[in-house]
Amino acid sequence: MPNIEVSKVREISVADLNDLCYAAESAIAEGGGFGWLKAPPRQVLESFWRGALLVPERTLFIGRLDGVTVGSAQLVRPSRNNEAQASSATLTSNFVAPWARGHGLARLLTRTVEEEARRDGFLVLNLDVRATQEAAIALYEHAGYIKFATHPKYAFVNGAWVEGYYYYKDLQADA
Repeated sequence: MPNIEVSKVREISVADLNDLCYAAESAIAEGGGFGWLKAPPRQVLESFWRGALLVPERTLFIGRLDGVTVGSAQLVRPSRNNEAQASSATLTSNFVAPWARGHGLARLLTRTVEEEARRDGFLVLNLDVRATQEAAIALYEHAGYIKFATHPKYAFVNGAWVEGYYYYKDLQADA
């Protein structure tokens, strides 16, 4: 049985950065890449992941399969001046490389972000996803996320508009 684990990252090693970039390139190529339609140059991906560690409102989690970094998720807190939304955070950049799926790692990444959000005192966790990402949608709905809106022109992919779905989860109801 494969070993899966998720950890919060404050620094990223060269090996983890390389693995994370490779996993992201694979996910992007398969159509599930947090905004990118084709993998950007490696330097851009490296800057993206390093940058996530520099933003105080973001916490990066990486998922490993048998010790190899194969996915991630981020918890994004509202800015300090946003008192009206101080009780809600966002789950983003949640993915597992296509070749590492099917072991429960996406579910573990999601649950870990939820637990961190609860520990930080958040009451609601929000996320959005392209309508074409059926496996992610199934995961979120099974985990208790509620779809509250559809955006008909969420993303422009291959010359056509793709819908986007917006979800939230009441972290108190699920505690």
